Amino acid sequence: MLTMALESTRELAATQPRVLIADDQPDVLEALRLLLKGHGYMTEAVTSPAALFDAMTQKEFDLILMDLNYARDTTSGREGLDLLARLKAAENAPPIVVMTGWATVGLAVEAMQQGIGDFVEKPWVNSRLLDILQKQVQIGRDRREARQQAIAFTRAQERESAEARSIQQGFLPKEIPQLAGYEIVGAWQPARVVGGDYYDVLPFGKETLGLCIGDVAGKGLPAALLMSNLQAAFRGFASPAVSPEALCDKLNSLICRNIASDRFITFFYAQLDGVARQLRYTNAGHNAPIVAHKDGSHDRLREGGGILGVFPVQAFDMGVYDLAAGDRVLLFTDGVTEACNPEGEEFGDARLLQLLEENRELSAEDLQRKILSVVAEFCRGHWLDDATLIAIAVA
Repeated sequence: MLTMALESTRELAATQPRVLIADDQPDVLEALRLLLKGHGYMTEAVTSPAALFDAMTQKEFDLILMDLNYARDTTSGREGLDLLARLKAAENAPPIVVMTGWATVGLAVEAMQQGIGDFVEKPWVNSRLLDILQKQVQIGRDRREARQQAIAFTRAQERESAEARSIQQGFLPKEIPQLAGYEIVGAWQPARVVGGDYYDVLPFGKETLGLCIGDVAGKGLPAALLMSNLQAAFRGFASPAVSPEALCDKLNSLICRNIASDRFITFFYAQLDGVARQLRYTNAGHNAPIVAHKDGSHDRLREGGGILGVFPVQAFDMGVYDLAAGDRVLLFTDGVTEACNPEGEEFGDARLLQLLEENRELSAEDLQRKILSVVAEFCRGHWLDDATLIAIAVA
């Protein structure tokens, strides 16, 4: 019985409105305490603005019932208006009902402009005061409930977003296979929690690798879902026996059957023959990868065909490129070149080529980090689109 009584007391306390009363007149505080207690309110009384803020930091209240005049300024209400300005700036302050014995139209208007819920003159009419308090308490509780629901929704979204990002990261290679005489690294810089960029590196025996990079049109979850389909299809089709142009043809046929009319994918796929130092590749409408040479010159890998997912029947060509010692190969998505500075200017191909030329002697790992660092500084860390890189250093 005692336990049930204690639980009932706690439930009652939880439902009773809590009112913080601020006034520097003891008789007013006592009259308000008795009135509100008789109508189911829990009250706490303070006599100064400083004490009011102290109480707010220690407890949660459904409403503040406050005077505008205190010991420092007994008639103008300026001290109370200053207090209202501070309360307005406070985070999640409860509704405020103002009381004063020196009310004027101008003072009431200025107080309302500070965001108070209502205004009551002294001496007050009990019935009117109680009606106002009941209304404002309900408004405050509705706001608090909406705020709590918003917080819960945001936290749920954050958890789901973290899970989605973790799932997408699982589609990317955890470790990149290497070939003797080469250093190969990859990086993904998402603009949002999830996106449509994809890269992969598959081992085809000891001397050959399959490398791809792709970019699904669009952003966010729709692009990420298409990217997951691309990853599954690529891994299903890719093998040493399937040439780059044949693989792109297979991907295109499959994607055209499963993609919306306003979507498409740019894609680049290459087979790297380590012993022959040769790339056999097909570029399906993707940003042309760059091959930077020791002498400062460069080439672009453009051979291939159109984007994937638009025309069910199209021809793809295969390009062949012979690599040389000291070459640096860079595969990238348009999130790198289309990153914008605060003035709206894109980073662009010219800056990327210059950056690659100036740092062509770096290792693949250092080159990748340098590029992402410079582009991030250029766009102030505000990525408009996913930025993905594969860097290859030829020994």
